[in-house]
Amino acid sequence: MKTNIEVVARFYATINRNDMQAIADDFDPGIVRIEPEGFPTAGTYRGIAEVQAHIKKGRGTWAEGTCEPEGFCDNGDKVVVYLHAWVRLKDNTEWTGGRFADGFVLRRGKIIDYRSFADRADALQWAGIEDRDAN
Repeated sequence: MKTNIEVVARFYATINRNDMQAIADDFDPGIVRIEPEGFPTAGTYRGIAEVQAHIKKGRGTWAEGTCEPEGFCDNGDKVVVYLHAWVRLKDNTEWTGGRFADGFVLRRGKIIDYRSFADRADALQWAGIEDRDAN
């Protein structure tokens, strides 16, 4: 069985190669995705099909780019990923991006909860991890 961090790392690899079919391989049927206000596609999404469509919609706006993990922290069944997104959106010549964090809850090797945080410290607090650099 893969570790929780390995599962989450594979998730970002599928996003970066735009493999929207494989993206759902590590989702639990009851997955919940929460994207907060202020993010491009804010809302709550439930179930594999809805979460997969949500990710496909967001990734579909990219002409090129990546969302690269910069570090991982874990606490039991929770994983926090520090991310750097750097993309050029379709019909745009300018590159844009930023640093943020995603949080995951996994059970039996499947992602059951996936949420984004503008502030990395908020993600660590959500996961019950001491405020420290990701390792």
